[in-house]
Amino acid sequence: MKSIAHVGLDVHKDSIVAAVLPEGADKPVCERRLRNDSLELRKFILRWDGVYDLRCCYEASSCGYVIHRWLAGMSVACDVIAPSLVPKRPGDRVKTDRRDAVKLARLHRSGELTAVHVPTQQDEAVRSLVRCRETMNKEVQQSRHYILKFLSCRGIRYPGKSNWTDKHWRFLRALHFEGPEKIVFEEYLALLEYKQYRLEELDRHIEEAAATETYRGMVGILRCLRGIDTLSAMVLVTEIMDFSRFGIARQMMSYLGLVPSEESSGSTRRQGGITKTGNSRCRRILIQTSWHYARKPSLSKKLKERQQGQSAQVVAHSWKAQQRLHKKFWGIALRKDKRTAVVAVARELVGFIWALMSGDVACCKLRAA
Repeated sequence: MKSIAHVGLDVHKDSIVAAVLPEGADKPVCERRLRNDSLELRKFILRWDGVYDLRCCYEASSCGYVIHRWLAGMSVACDVIAPSLVPKRPGDRVKTDRRDAVKLARLHRSGELTAVHVPTQQDEAVRSLVRCRETMNKEVQQSRHYILKFLSCRGIRYPGKSNWTDKHWRFLRALHFEGPEKIVFEEYLALLEYKQYRLEELDRHIEEAAATETYRGMVGILRCLRGIDTLSAMVLVTEIMDFSRFGIARQMMSYLGLVPSEESSGSTRRQGGITKTGNSRCRRILIQTSWHYARKPSLSKKLKERQQGQSAQVVAHSWKAQQRLHKKFWGIALRKDKRTAVVAVARELVGFIWALMSGDVACCKLRAA
């Protein structure tokens, strides 16, 4: 049998620095800079794959999972590492590509690195679609600001209560300007209408993706919870993807950055705000959803429609979530403030989501770690 060697890859847009470190060796047997090209990487891996049983790793970055898929196609094991969880020495002030590659190989050999979940190409494509919708929504908000600032600079105020209602749109279309100002206002208005149209198109594509066999079951279950509809369910599903990788609910809470930070020493224990690590998109959706639990538990017409066709256990779990989270929200809000309460509700909502997606709907209390 071939001995094992760990390969650290420091990946950049144009280059890859590779370090091959065998088991038990003090120094790498090879350190080499390659072009970020599948053929050149393949030649390098095949050369050393005949000598060692290779275990590769590289940090997750904007380069995506392409290298992982190249190596998987060659039947070579490869982990994509969470950069924020790579151990760092306080006294190490020298950083080069070569040192980073060797460091990855050493830490991977000692088992001190944390691998991230690698999605399939199809899952990654759908996730990109959902993220594109988020980008387009920001563009819509930006165009709205352009129009409101344009009018504010000219002393024009909408007399109604809320902007961007039908009445507000009629107010905007009734405005008249002369000369260059007319051109600017019409361009801003046309740009906003175009972006809103594209946003609606993206919503339609996401609805179609949610109706496919891959996502229909998971989205249907999540939509049984109050405050979660198709879009928010698709954000959670496409960002987390594999809920089974969390053995207990607390692991998922920690992954989403909703657990309190802590700095304790000796007999002194200090807890601060939430860690805000992990996936910020999921955390934002959960915080927004949690505001719905400030209202008294109830089954609206839309929620009943979303729960149709789901099992009695899932529906009962959703109702229990409403009761428990509403009680928790006001139990904290009356003692502290609503923002603290909504974060606590979001953290506990993760427990209910984990129970639904793991199939353990009978899990009303969080399991002990």
